[in-house]
Amino acid sequence: MEKDDQQAVVASQRGERGAFDLLVDRYQKEIYRLCYRYVNDPQDASDLAQEVFLRAYRALDAFRGESSFSTWIYRIAVNTCLSFRARRKRATEELPESIPDGRESVVLSLERQERAREIRAAIEELPEKQRATLILKMYHELSHEEIAGIMGSSVGTVKANLFHAFVKLKRRLGAMEEK
Repeated sequence: MEKDDQQAVVASQRGERGAFDLLVDRYQKEIYRLCYRYVNDPQDASDLAQEVFLRAYRALDAFRGESSFSTWIYRIAVNTCLSFRARRKRATEELPESIPDGRESVVLSLERQERAREIRAAIEELPEKQRATLILKMYHELSHEEIAGIMGSSVGTVKANLFHAFVKLKRRLGAMEEK
């Protein structure tokens, strides 16, 4: 995949417009998912994903391949989402994590949706770097090394952010259960 990405980047830098389209096709779903995890709003996530690819396209000539394209595009996505959140500190409407299964009871379905909402709310309250680390690890299944590259930090910092995020989530969700 990285070799394909490198070839597409070089072709894009030479002005082959279709080459960048290949990169967009390859990463748009994952970038959208990442943006959605930050903003919990499908329209905002779509707008942010478009902004990520626009920023990447404009900065493509500056890309030197010191990291993989995927690391570079994820870094742009995280920074775009952080900027968006800093500009707009507001509550967003949330979508259910899953469509209710017709075989399960309505009560179980509602309980599952409520728990998912509580988890999203708890993640929302984490400090930015802990939230970013948690989203990249849990929802995008990236390695500690990949996250470190995206976040511009060390693997130790990634592990510490992840540990502290889990501690805070456990504490917050435990407090919710006691109510």
